[in-house]
Amino acid sequence: MDADVVVVGGGLSGLVTGYRLHRAGLTVQVLEAAACPGGVIGSERRGGVLFERGPNNALDNGPAIHDLLDELGIAAQRVDARPAAAKRYVVRKGALAALPRSAAGFITTPLFSTGAKLRLLSEPFVPRAAGTADESIATFVRRRLGTEILDVAVEPFVAGIMAGDPERISLAAALPRLHDLEQRHGSLLRGALATAGERRRARGGRPAVSFSFRDGMQTLTDALAAAQPGVECGRRVLRVTRAAADFVVELEGGGRRRARAVVMAAPAGAAATMVDTMAPAAAAALAAIPYAPLAVVVAAYPRDRVSHPLDGFGFLAPAVERRPLLGTLFCSTLFEGRADPSTVVLTTFLGGSRDPEVVDATDAELRAIVRPELARLLGASVAPTVDAITRWHDGLPQYGFGHLQRIAEVQRAEQALPGLHFCANYRGGASIGDCVASASETAGSIIAAQLRGQPGAATPRVVAPALVQAA
Repeated sequence: MDADVVVVGGGLSGLVTGYRLHRAGLTVQVLEAAACPGGVIGSERRGGVLFERGPNNALDNGPAIHDLLDELGIAAQRVDARPAAAKRYVVRKGALAALPRSAAGFITTPLFSTGAKLRLLSEPFVPRAAGTADESIATFVRRRLGTEILDVAVEPFVAGIMAGDPERISLAAALPRLHDLEQRHGSLLRGALATAGERRRARGGRPAVSFSFRDGMQTLTDALAAAQPGVECGRRVLRVTRAAADFVVELEGGGRRRARAVVMAAPAGAAATMVDTMAPAAAAALAAIPYAPLAVVVAAYPRDRVSHPLDGFGFLAPAVERRPLLGTLFCSTLFEGRADPSTVVLTTFLGGSRDPEVVDATDAELRAIVRPELARLLGASVAPTVDAITRWHDGLPQYGFGHLQRIAEVQRAEQALPGLHFCANYRGGASIGDCVASASETAGSIIAAQLRGQPGAATPRVVAPALVQAA
């Protein structure tokens, strides 16, 4: 036996799972195909500028990630978002407009029409939908809040945060809390008021805070990799099969690893090819999960050559505005230490489900898209002093219609093959906090099974049973 557990994939989910298992005393090998661990998380310094090629921040919204930073000894390196970053902008009629941050602000903002404001106030009187309906985010928002709120506020959020199209994303799969609020309380507003105390208790009484680290988000994945001895990079897994009560992990080049349990922490498509012989139905379900591509363009400008005050988190561009980008983060406003005070750092996102082909554009073509937009919207009047372009062809998994049924098929494979686990951002949420919580849960399931002398138990997941049965 080479290990108690082999984790396939050394991104955030795989690293957290491996770390938790190692701390529990199990022998763990984390196999990563790339030259270094971390997955899409990657921080870089260039020309005095610190920037991210993947996620720029995480949200401390629960004990799992808060405790993890303490255990790793990196809590002191954490940098919380500045108060100035609380403001969010959207593009409205060709210019940036601040989203309201309070009920009073919503009433007085010129961003929404009087009709949209009255429509939102009527939300508590909108009947709830049938619990078995697999409704899109767009249909849900139109029904409860109106078309204008969808177009101006919700669609750009879904495109910018999930890289998705709200018309094609399942509410129950991607935003289960909203689905649950309507089902439990009949209204989002009533539900938000009723559950405010629950949310505070879930965070241990702490407010939810956006954060990074002094040296960027890679601090987290570097610390996770350093805290466990079994991380191996440049190890591409070809196939995972079952041999008696154990699992055999076949590596490119002819090597093999044997373990009592295996955690598939690779992206859905890669995981599908690895388990298609052992779990063909789960493989088919995984292969059917689409991913939205993203291009990330980082640009640093002299502060005095950008006319906008950059007094916020950034801006999102609604599809109705027909801009060629999804949005831009004001990174040097968001966190201190990204550059010296004379320089501002902006990170722009393009592609997603809205424009997937743009990821195949050349660097010159991407610059030709981004620079004029930043000039028009932010008054960036010169070429950037530093720029960097990153493409993620398999950017973010899309929780589309039928996603819950696909995850249910994955669960059936886990139940049929004890010791087999699937843990990645296509399951349980794609945010950093979601991945940490899901990986911790997966590790806990394996640890409990090992204590019982079993190879592993299927990780429990909350799947809306009525939706699965209705399919």
